[in-house]
Amino acid sequence: MDTTTGPLAGRTDPAPPRAGRREWTALAVLMLPLLLVSMDVSVLYFAIPFISEDLAPSSTQQLWILDMYGFVLAGLLITMGALGDRVGRRRLVLAGAGVFGLASVAAAYADSPQLLIAVRALLGVGGAALMPSTLALIRNLFHDDKQRAQAVTAWTGVMTLGISFGPVVSGALLEHFWWGSVFLVNLPAMALLLVLAPLLLPEVKQPAAGRFDWASAVLSLAGLLPVIQGVKQLARDGWELPPVLSVLAGLTLLYVFVRRQSRLAHPLVDLELLRRRTYGGAVLANLFAIAATVGMAVFLTQYLQSVLGKSPFEAALWSLVPATGAFAGAPAGAVLARRFDRGWVMAGGFGVSACGFLALTQVRTDSALWFTLTACAVYTSGLVAAMALANELALGAAPPERAGAAAAVMESGQELGGALGMAVLGSIGAAVYRHGMAHAPGGARETLGGAVVTVRGADLATAFESFTRGLDAAALGAAVLMAGAGAVALARLRVRRGEGAPSPTSPGR
Repeated sequence: MDTTTGPLAGRTDPAPPRAGRREWTALAVLMLPLLLVSMDVSVLYFAIPFISEDLAPSSTQQLWILDMYGFVLAGLLITMGALGDRVGRRRLVLAGAGVFGLASVAAAYADSPQLLIAVRALLGVGGAALMPSTLALIRNLFHDDKQRAQAVTAWTGVMTLGISFGPVVSGALLEHFWWGSVFLVNLPAMALLLVLAPLLLPEVKQPAAGRFDWASAVLSLAGLLPVIQGVKQLARDGWELPPVLSVLAGLTLLYVFVRRQSRLAHPLVDLELLRRRTYGGAVLANLFAIAATVGMAVFLTQYLQSVLGKSPFEAALWSLVPATGAFAGAPAGAVLARRFDRGWVMAGGFGVSACGFLALTQVRTDSALWFTLTACAVYTSGLVAAMALANELALGAAPPERAGAAAAVMESGQELGGALGMAVLGSIGAAVYRHGMAHAPGGARETLGGAVVTVRGADLATAFESFTRGLDAAALGAAVLMAGAGAVALARLRVRRGEGAPSPTSPGR
């Protein structure tokens, strides 16, 4: 049982109450920090050259500046989701906003690489406190199934757009201001959240959750971080022993974590919830979706900049075009889900996305830009439609008092999916590129960036062609992932005859 205080306290209507202006305003307030938290994953892509010139970090420090935020965010999501269920989701949102705001100021004025790495970690702590709570609070703000589906669709769209919008904001700010401005843009949203959240958001917590198990929190962090770091290193450096050992060590610790959860009376992760057909299937389908999205984003950015010769800011602006598919796909998926079985609708969304990826396998060095961007818009529309339904199904399958932990597991799966997508699709594309550049000099043989710096003329044209073939192969891999996600939707997310709608109180779902 959960306890609710604040604007929504005391509701005892037998029928689920419909959200009004206050709840929709509260959702809008939650969306702005969500946008900024998801933007911070990619906002440094253009700022790194300026940071390097000012702070002179080593190559290792530069990688940590880029990766530290995502590592800490991913590692703490499960801990923060469970903590919010115990101490109160509104309280955790306010704490996260405060930490995120203070860390943004410290990052903007950091005067050494070490300090910037440290405050990027602090930003990850604040982001981890904000993200699961924003999704979990939707479960408490919107009790009507139709309205909750609309709210989760909006949440999914904003999170997806934030990752794409980060480089654009970064490029625009760096045209006029110093690199610290990419962090200061967070402050107005966090200040607004600190002022309005106590007025608009309910306080929800689970008084019967028991003591918070700090040993489990340490195990989840210690397990997730080496897995994600190892997978990213495999994507960047190829198959080497250190990242493989990192992944194995992390998986071992995660196994210990899972075993501990099965023995606790009040675990951080409800394993019974993961066994439910609806929730477990939604987590797995979303993992496939994010793997395909993040894995292809790396290739498309390089294709726009290096092969087509766009400036970084132009490439960032063009990369927003595919995001328009989300505006068509998400509402269409929600409408179809009200008329047809959601499992079939999600499978259809993944099928549309697979068609977009298959179209990308036909991209060549001289392909028209409109063709590439249209294919990207097609796969985005199908992905966002399916992901929004998966998020809504997972949230609806979780008991309200466990919504924070359920949202955190969902988002942790997405973070892991992104790392796996970079590793798997990145390895496929890199292998095809290296095969095409087998007789090129060392730097040009390894990466397209190395080829742009070291070779010219026919050799550079060969590098562009080899990279584009690698993009085609990665797109085929992404289409296979979409087929897998569609199979999961059909096997796990259809409503079986006689079951009716998913219910959070039905363990078999």
